[in-house]
Amino acid sequence: MGYRFQRHCPMNINVIFCLSWIFVCSATIVQSQNTQESELNSCDLFSGSWVHDDTYPLYDSSLCPFIGDQFDCKKKGRSDTDYLKLKWKPTGCELPRFDGNDFLKRYKGKKILFVGDSITNNQWQSLICLLHVAVPQSKYTISAHKFYLPEYEIEVNRLVHQYLVDLVQQSMGNVLQLDSITKNGEEFKGYDILIFDSWHWWNRNDTGKLWDYIQDGTEMVKDMDRLVAYKKALTTWSKWVESNVDPSVTKVFFQGLAPSHFSGETWNDKNAGVSCKGQTEPINFASYPEGPLPKGVAILDEVLASMSKPVTLLNITTLSQFRKDGHPSIYGQSGEQGNDCLHWCVSGVPDTWNQILYTKLVAGGN
Repeated sequence: MGYRFQRHCPMNINVIFCLSWIFVCSATIVQSQNTQESELNSCDLFSGSWVHDDTYPLYDSSLCPFIGDQFDCKKKGRSDTDYLKLKWKPTGCELPRFDGNDFLKRYKGKKILFVGDSITNNQWQSLICLLHVAVPQSKYTISAHKFYLPEYEIEVNRLVHQYLVDLVQQSMGNVLQLDSITKNGEEFKGYDILIFDSWHWWNRNDTGKLWDYIQDGTEMVKDMDRLVAYKKALTTWSKWVESNVDPSVTKVFFQGLAPSHFSGETWNDKNAGVSCKGQTEPINFASYPEGPLPKGVAILDEVLASMSKPVTLLNITTLSQFRKDGHPSIYGQSGEQGNDCLHWCVSGVPDTWNQILYTKLVAGGN
């Protein structure tokens, strides 16, 4: 062993040179990583465009056994594939490709929780697919709400709380308590990463809402301005974060409001009767990012801006607005009988949401 070492790097001056070279290489790698993280931190990941990339999608949905019929467009018969070949390209930087092995190494032994509605389910299913396809031989356990990889001791769970605040059953019926998150909040504790979402259920009509009464302090009402109610609920949620989250232990994210494409009016199509059905290309005109945003966006921004503890906004609204082609449409759970322009195909747009989540975590130095 000694002879071979001397042959390649003789003791004395050459040893010092070899060790110095190793040090320089290591320092260069660290500097390169630091430079990349600095660029990502200064780049607006949410402003950019969708570009064609033949290396996409990030995984073949047929290799992931966790995708429900609601989102598995390929399995349900969608034959066009261009919607899978689109990569989000921020204007000022390159979005890192999701690296499942790196994610698992970084977050070994950690617990991750998604909280919200079915859009949260969209993102949850995407993330567990991204992790599974990275280590397909690794054993796992899966339920409707929990994914666990014993080899990495990592949990990726989800909770269904469409309004975030407490919804309790009383003698008069189901009561949505805008100023209480005591019951739900207990379920949010003990996690290393929290990703929240809430919006779509706030605007449902009487047949779609889950509550019979809204409780606002001491006042009990049948209904109220939904945007006012949304702000009150988000404020209650923000107070829970302020009181219960230690930022050095738990990273908190809020998923931006995902848009829907039920009507061409939402992307300035002159034919208002057109929808996401049959769409095979994203919206492609420069003025669209200045188009109409969901009304809850400004409220969410206001609440997050008022908080003292850090919450990272995954501002996926505008980048998702471009993707009128990304919905299940007739390739969802209801098939030809439905036209789902609310949820998203997996694989598809939610993979980009998780790419951004991954980038935020990496750029944050975790």
